[in-house]
Amino acid sequence: MIKRGSARKLVVYVNEQEKYRGEPVYEAVVRFLHRHGCAGATVTRAVAGYGASGEMHKARIFSLTEDVPMRIEAIDSEKKITALLPWIYEIVGSGLIEVQDTEVIKYSVHEEQREEEHAMKHEKLEGEAKMLRIYIGEDDRWENEPLHEAIVKKLRMMDIAGATVYRGLMGYGAQQRLHKKSGWLGLSTDLPIMVSVIDTEEKIRRVLPVLDEMVDEGLVVLSDVEIIKYTHSHAVDPTDDGVQQ
Repeated sequence: MIKRGSARKLVVYVNEQEKYRGEPVYEAVVRFLHRHGCAGATVTRAVAGYGASGEMHKARIFSLTEDVPMRIEAIDSEKKITALLPWIYEIVGSGLIEVQDTEVIKYSVHEEQREEEHAMKHEKLEGEAKMLRIYIGEDDRWENEPLHEAIVKKLRMMDIAGATVYRGLMGYGAQQRLHKKSGWLGLSTDLPIMVSVIDTEEKIRRVLPVLDEMVDEGLVVLSDVEIIKYTHSHAVDPTDDGVQQ
C-alpha cells in the first residue's frame, strides 16, 4: 500500500483513438496498472491539443472522429513505478510518458483526523510554489453535497488562489474498483474526480489539515511547481463556486 511521503507520479499522454491489442491505449494502461497493484490511476480527456504530427484536434460534442489527447495519471512508490515502466513503454506505442517526483500527503480508505483551520493572507503568486492534487470519487459527499464542490468552496474561503476540478472517464483508487463511463449517453458510476490546486507552500500546508478531515477515502499528493504567469482578467463573481468540469 502506498504510504505518506516521497513517491513518483507517472503521466502518460496518448490519443483517444490509439489502440493496443484491440482496446484503447488509455484503457489498456489503466487495466495494466490495476492488475499490477498500482495505488490508483485516473484518465482525463482533453478538449483540444496536438502532438508529434503537429495536427490540431478539438473535441466536438457530437463528433466521434476527432482524436483528442487523453491523460493517464498514476501515483505510487518509486520502486513500483520504476518496475512497471518497461511494460508501459510497450503499451504506449506513440505518445508521451513522464515520471515526476511528488509527495503523498494522505492515502486512506477511512480515517478521521481533525485539526484547526488557520486564517491565511492573500499574496501575489510567482516563482516556486506547490501543486496539490486531490483524488476522490464522484459519489463522495461532505455535509450533503458533492465532496469536490465542498472542497472548492472551502479552498475559496481559505483564500487559495485557484482550484480546478477534473472528472475522469476511467480509473480506480484506494478500493481497487475500476470505474468507467458507459455508453454514448451512459450514466457514470462513481467516476474519479481530481481537484488541482496551486499556491504558495505556506498556504497549501495550512489547507492540509482541513483536507485530512474532509477526505475520508482518497489520495492527496503534493508536488513542486514553478509559476511562470498568473493573471486576472476580471473581478471574481462572488456567486460563482469556482468549479470547472
